[in-house]
Amino acid sequence: MDYFKHESAYVDDNCLVGEGTKIWHFSHIQSGTKIGKKCVFGQNVNVGNNVSIGDFCKVQNNVSIYEGVTLEDYVFCGPSMVFTNILDPKCKYPQVGAQYYLKTLVKEGASIGANATIVCGITLGKHCLIGAGSVVTKDVPDYALVVGVPGKVIGWVSEAGKRLNFNKDGIGYCEKSQKKYQLKNRLVNEVE
Repeated sequence: MDYFKHESAYVDDNCLVGEGTKIWHFSHIQSGTKIGKKCVFGQNVNVGNNVSIGDFCKVQNNVSIYEGVTLEDYVFCGPSMVFTNILDPKCKYPQVGAQYYLKTLVKEGASIGANATIVCGITLGKHCLIGAGSVVTKDVPDYALVVGVPGKVIGWVSEAGKRLNFNKDGIGYCEKSQKKYQLKNRLVNEVE
């Protein structure tokens, strides 16, 4: 085993866990899950069956990542944030099995704040930043800053998570990442 698992954590059979990953107290990684290298799972994290998680992800305490969710590399999930995987859950009419789960994709470098809720069936764009407590109900563009209930795009952030200000030509610069970005047609892209 080339990853760390606290003695109170459970990793089911048929899981792939990458080198250098750490799984802390009372966490459960369920069957069929694939986790990349150097990820960190805080206390009381549950990762559902057949979930795919990239490299260098950080999942804070009390997060459940349900079947149907995919995290690409460098994704941050803040404490107690919530994913869903069924739009209309009903106890009287159970929807059990992968055929009922709507897919959610969280792209590289996305950050999700504490207590945010991500409704299933959407994509969170690269390097987007979801504010704490937000409820995200639709796709989020790359580099978007989203806050509120329901979540709305209120600005743009760099790959490093710094708020971008754009000049009259639609060019913004991030001191931290040392990268330039262009805002055009309400979309942001990194430029050379």
